[in-house]
Amino acid sequence: MEGLRIAFLLLLAFVPQVVLGTHDVYIVTMEGDPVVSYRGGVEGFPATAADLDEEMDITSEAVTSYSLHLRTHHEKLLDSLFVEGTYEKLYSYHHLINGFAVHMSSLQAEFLRKAPGVKYVERDTKIQKLTTHTPQFLGLTTALWPTGGGFDRAGEDVVIGFVDSGIYPEHPSFSTHKTDPYGPVLRYKGKCEIDPTTHRSFCNGKIVGAQHFAKAAIAAGAFDPDVEFASPLDGDGHGSHIAAIAAGNNGIPVRMHGYEFGKASGMAPRARIAVYKVLYRLFGGYVSDVVAAIDQAVQDGVDILNLSVGPNSPSTATRTTFLNPFDAALLSAVKAGVFVAQAAGNGGPFPKTLVSFSPWITTVAAGVDDRRYKNHLILGNGKRLGGLGVSPATHGNKSFGLISATDALLGSSATKYSALDCQRPELLNKRKVQGKILLCGYSYNYIAGTASIKKVSQTARSLGAAGFVVAVESSYPGTKFDPVPVNIPGILITDVSKTKDLIDYYNSSTTRDWAGRATAFEATVGIADGLAPTLFNSAPQVALFSSRGPDVKDFSFQDADVLKPDILAPGNLIWAAWAPNGTDEANYAGEGFAMMSGTSMAAPHISGIAALIKQKYPKWSPSAIKSALMTTANTIDKGSHPLRAQQYSTSEMLTLTRATPFDYGSGAVNPKAALDPGLVLDATHQDYITFLCSIPDVDQSEVSNITGSRCSSSPKGQRPYDLNIPSITVSQLKGTQTVKRTVTNVADEAETYTIMTRMSSEIALEVSPPALTVLPGSSREIMATLTTRSVTGTYSFGEITMKGDRGHLVRIPVVAMGFK
Repeated sequence: MEGLRIAFLLLLAFVPQVVLGTHDVYIVTMEGDPVVSYRGGVEGFPATAADLDEEMDITSEAVTSYSLHLRTHHEKLLDSLFVEGTYEKLYSYHHLINGFAVHMSSLQAEFLRKAPGVKYVERDTKIQKLTTHTPQFLGLTTALWPTGGGFDRAGEDVVIGFVDSGIYPEHPSFSTHKTDPYGPVLRYKGKCEIDPTTHRSFCNGKIVGAQHFAKAAIAAGAFDPDVEFASPLDGDGHGSHIAAIAAGNNGIPVRMHGYEFGKASGMAPRARIAVYKVLYRLFGGYVSDVVAAIDQAVQDGVDILNLSVGPNSPSTATRTTFLNPFDAALLSAVKAGVFVAQAAGNGGPFPKTLVSFSPWITTVAAGVDDRRYKNHLILGNGKRLGGLGVSPATHGNKSFGLISATDALLGSSATKYSALDCQRPELLNKRKVQGKILLCGYSYNYIAGTASIKKVSQTARSLGAAGFVVAVESSYPGTKFDPVPVNIPGILITDVSKTKDLIDYYNSSTTRDWAGRATAFEATVGIADGLAPTLFNSAPQVALFSSRGPDVKDFSFQDADVLKPDILAPGNLIWAAWAPNGTDEANYAGEGFAMMSGTSMAAPHISGIAALIKQKYPKWSPSAIKSALMTTANTIDKGSHPLRAQQYSTSEMLTLTRATPFDYGSGAVNPKAALDPGLVLDATHQDYITFLCSIPDVDQSEVSNITGSRCSSSPKGQRPYDLNIPSITVSQLKGTQTVKRTVTNVADEAETYTIMTRMSSEIALEVSPPALTVLPGSSREIMATLTTRSVTGTYSFGEITMKGDRGHLVRIPVVAMGFK
């Protein structure tokens, strides 16, 4: 150690610019167990690890002294290697992983890699956001809440931790004014920061913890204190929206522009909220801040972790996708008994776009529920053009004259700006526009976020227009068009062919002089009422943007023997709380509610439902909760048809195709069934370690360095798909393979299950035994044998169905690709 320090000091003396040049944040993993895994062995420090059915006392002398021991060791190591002032330690991780985050140069990182006791050094990376009616759609209000004591007890005292952009605590969705009093949750030890502006606590009984993490962002120079809030306050809107979906108060009126769009409620309205802010307006966030937040959340005692955030791509620093610092921290969280739900990502409909990889995480895809906001434009020639517009109808349901923004330009100064997208009312002639419908174009500015439908409505209102139309003239592949609530009649025409009909009608009805200037406007249009949604039976569908499988095991995108995503939940056009100062979506600036889409919105649905399961079965492991959600999911929509997925056609038009497990995992969540699953497939921490060690060509030292657990040489022939999870995925099925699954009866009575299979013809699937009886609390094994019949170069899909004589139905999806 001293030799390394001397070598470093000599280098510093001769080339100080190398050391003091560009610095980055690095995440360092150390030898030695963290608090959750430490079972003794260091003199003077008793064991701190607790069994799953025991609660760890984080205030105990053993935990506090061992935590201090690890922090001190981190500081001594850095002090022994580097000159004070040439680095900055940002965090000590000691609860879930033994390590720290440090801001230093790349040369210092190389020295640190060679230091005794250092297992792993990785440069920090950024994360991204993976950006009401759903309680009724999911059956919570009629089938589930009444059996659990009603909405005013749903999720009682379960703590959900939100690693996101913070919270707006004044929102009625988080208020305690009109609810039964909240008592203390004694096992939760999280702290509440004080708002530096109001000098009031962010907590109120409903919100039990509120902290922010930005040391890595500050060290990286990304944090602008003039723009960002150095507190748990949500300056984005995303975090408040997510928290309200999972645990917002029940029956909160969603009012905007004088209209009530219904009542909003979280999935578990009485669950408590613990806020761990890691996302910021300008730059997103950093993994080292997220790891610190996860470490703190588990140490504080959360029951559920919701992550509507994820990495931009698989980590290139570890050979195996599942061993990146993000997933490694979550593995320790699951070991500590915390259920983790993470958004799948918004890279759909393309394959291998997931940003949530590991089997210990519940990866959530986004579905389109049965509520759609459609509207139409009535032309003076009788044609009706469909579009999107959550707006009132034109006055008296009448038609008004139509004028294009290009024909309403005011002066030559307009050439400096784009007037067509109607963002600047000062560029348009009010005298021409007043009393007419303003026709605007949809430019790339809308996609870039510098233009918004809300601003169009403000422009039209300020000019005295009777309404507005925004028309998309050119297709923008990958663009998602959402309806936006506005306070005057307005509609967005997204179909390019319908836009052509509109423009042809307008041009044929407009008289122009020799220079092309409009002299008479005879085109008329009317806008229908779009405030009320239309309900469809063809729901749910997999949303176009929802990331698709297959899962990948490394950064070269080799297929993994793990099914992802795990489950489908509503994630399209979700109404929930919004921060009035939120900047994430320009269309909702200054509003108290927003209607948002993304797998970000799907994940908290699962977090809230998991809280209901945790409330009913407080001793269940995270894997048991995940199993209950997956094995009871639906693969049939409300119209009794197989689930379908939104997809692009060859002409880049939106179409529907039959969905597969790579779209929805096990299916659409069924909360009522998940609270009474009959059987569960459980997995332990050691099972996950065995899974990691069984990955072909895995670097076993990497597994040991990152997880702190060594690979055992005893289980010969172990394969990744032997992990006891509620799905079977074999990415390379050569010949015949037999896979075991163990089911456990969590019901109160014995039940006999008949086992059936269904599989694409390219793969033969057989299961034994054909029937079995499982006693309460007991476990039985089933053996699934898969045989390649023909090689197609594509995946085949099927399922194992276990039908119980007491009404339980358990489904296990099966995915395989045959090889010679």
